[in-house]
Amino acid sequence: MKFKFDVECTPEEARAFLGLPNIAPMQDRMMEELENKMAENIRNLSPEEMVKTWMPATIQGFSDMQKIFWSQMGVNMPSQQSDDN
Repeated sequence: MKFKFDVECTPEEARAFLGLPNIAPMQDRMMEELENKMAENIRNLSPEEMVKTWMPATIQGFSDMQKIFWSQMGVNMPSQQSDDN
């Protein structure tokens, strides 16, 4: 024998019914603290430092992704030698 119950309630009501703690205030405080720390770090970085920090990894990532793509397609990547020969 099977019973099926459909219960309509909000997540807050379900949490209270099951006796689970309300962690929303803690999450709000943590998110506010995280936002403040991120904003402080961004204020301390100059645009030049941001570019230096982010660009090399991004460019290297694109290069690696392109190499993987071409290797999967069976195409040999041309060497990066100058055309002065």
